[in-house]
Amino acid sequence: MKIAASDYDGTLFRARTISKVTVDGVKAWRAAGNKFGMVSGRDYGMLTPQLKHYGVEYDFIISNNGGIIRDKSGNVLYQANIDSRTLKAISLEPLVKKSFHFAFSAKDTTYLCHESEGSWIMREAKEWDFPITKINESEILNLSGVHQFSLGFDDPKTSAECAAVLNEKFPAQIRAYPNAKSVDITPVGISKRQGLETLLSAMNWQDCPLYVIGDEMNDLPMITAFGGYTVNTARDEIKSQACKVFDDVGEMLNFFL
Repeated sequence: MKIAASDYDGTLFRARTISKVTVDGVKAWRAAGNKFGMVSGRDYGMLTPQLKHYGVEYDFIISNNGGIIRDKSGNVLYQANIDSRTLKAISLEPLVKKSFHFAFSAKDTTYLCHESEGSWIMREAKEWDFPITKINESEILNLSGVHQFSLGFDDPKTSAECAAVLNEKFPAQIRAYPNAKSVDITPVGISKRQGLETLLSAMNWQDCPLYVIGDEMNDLPMITAFGGYTVNTARDEIKSQACKVFDDVGEMLNFFL
């Protein structure tokens, strides 16, 4: 049995769709007795309706950059936590306040506040019907069970700058991952690499060949740890650290099938 794990945005989901080559590749991969799943910065509730819409079946989902891990039935295998005092302190940072939104990922909902023009959270929530709970910024200290704090900006440069500031100011509490125009903030020690390691242990899949593919900075921990791959639209910085570049996820699955 082989395990394949793919990032979503920019890797599986490209040009606002999932290609037929990839959909067919996932079907063939799983039909051969192998396992396929997602490793994404997105919330579980954001991913599942889109995967269903495009006909992509899966055996696991590692969402929020390893912050929460579920099996194919949606059962939680692992969940991290960010202390509410840390969430509040982050929200007060000047660069963070420039974000289009504050989105706090919990097990069954995304808490949303500080929303302004440019935010994509509510637009996608309405399009894909995933759960959103609106709060006031004054309620951040009351939050519990949050495993990721997400931000959105005008450009990747601001995103990278904000992540660098947060990683310098809160090194013992969190890790901030720039992801294009977004910043995903998880507890320290949480990453896509850690998420995969936890999944493999929980499912007793440690001895299975593992193939990972991604296209952004938050994918690098798993790409470098597991000798992973990327797609042809990734930046040169990502391509230089990947073992091979594929046209899409389906091509990778067919290559190793």
